[in-house]
Amino acid sequence: MLENSPSPARIVSLCVSKPKSIMYQGHELRTGIFKEPVQGKVVLRRLNLDGDEQADLTVHGGVDKALYVYAAEHYPFWRNELPDTKFEWGAFGENLTTEGLLEGSVCIGDEFQAGTAVIRVTQPRLPCYKLALKIGRSDIIKRFMKSGRSGIYFSVLEEGVLGVDDEIKYLRSDQHKVTVAEVASLFGQRDYDAALVERILNSNLAAQMKGFVSDAFERRR
Repeated sequence: MLENSPSPARIVSLCVSKPKSIMYQGHELRTGIFKEPVQGKVVLRRLNLDGDEQADLTVHGGVDKALYVYAAEHYPFWRNELPDTKFEWGAFGENLTTEGLLEGSVCIGDEFQAGTAVIRVTQPRLPCYKLALKIGRSDIIKRFMKSGRSGIYFSVLEEGVLGVDDEIKYLRSDQHKVTVAEVASLFGQRDYDAALVERILNSNLAAQMKGFVSDAFERRR
């Protein structure tokens, strides 16, 4: 875990966006996925960063998805995987691009201090069609899920201020020790590990995501 790391994680880029209206397959829709980088310090509140909003609150945003984080370490993979696609920070609609926070070592319920804010890991991301719209490839959803590079959603325990180059300090771990990668790995599998599913359902995973895990497991039993 990060307490054994030689240095804390850090924020590489900070991006926000208000919802925008765009045309997609002949229909107008609103989306906040087109994040743009900002400089200076930004206030992180219970539901989002100042200057950031989600368009469809039935599937985006809320207390369990107040902040979306994606690892800078994943970008070389995507640039190699899709060399004709331009990948700049914020390409996946993340609020924070970071170094040192990876799905395989960060657990659901782990808590961190980012700038002066305190945040808690809640779930991996399950992308919708708007990621395909953002990247400009219809196959990105399948590629994204298969890659294991889901990114990490956080809730906000204590509001605060953060900015580029701020440290993300590990504070405490969750007792269940269920990694973000373990949760993300369940989706797309034909067979489930019942013991892993039980661990996940007993963890502090966000309630909506627990429902997805439970429903998917029941359908495949």
